[in-house]
Amino acid sequence: MTIQFEALPGDAVAQLRAGAPDAYGHSPERRISEGDGTPCRHCLEGIAEGSAFLVLAWRPFTTLQPYAETGPIFLHAEACSRAEPSPEIPAMLDSPEYIVRGYSADERIVYGTGGIVATADIPARAADLLAMPDIAFVHVRSARNNCFQCRIERAAA
Repeated sequence: MTIQFEALPGDAVAQLRAGAPDAYGHSPERRISEGDGTPCRHCLEGIAEGSAFLVLAWRPFTTLQPYAETGPIFLHAEACSRAEPSPEIPAMLDSPEYIVRGYSADERIVYGTGGIVATADIPARAADLLAMPDIAFVHVRSARNNCFQCRIERAAA
């Protein structure tokens, strides 16, 4: 099973940078990075100290339903290149561990799939989950705050 880490869609990020409302209907907040703990979900890299970034509510699901978690994310305030889908662990995943959890095609958590996984083991765990027929995609979330980091999908053949 080949996997790929997926960044936020470029069109959605461009709209947010232009002032579109976040998942709660608010304008993204503009802040200055202190250089640690501010990973951009678009380029999948850390936001450098002194650089402007946006903090906003993000819901990585297409519909409102009980499992559609919403939480804070960060984006570079200025344009950055969207990370290309890749089987490699993104640079921004620099904590020792993350929550890795599988979701069904109707965007519901598949019970029994979630767990805290060492960062180096994320690709293998995601591949195991995506080998299951009822798993459509996987989320990587912060093990400490449950913040959405990125999505993992099956790589195109």
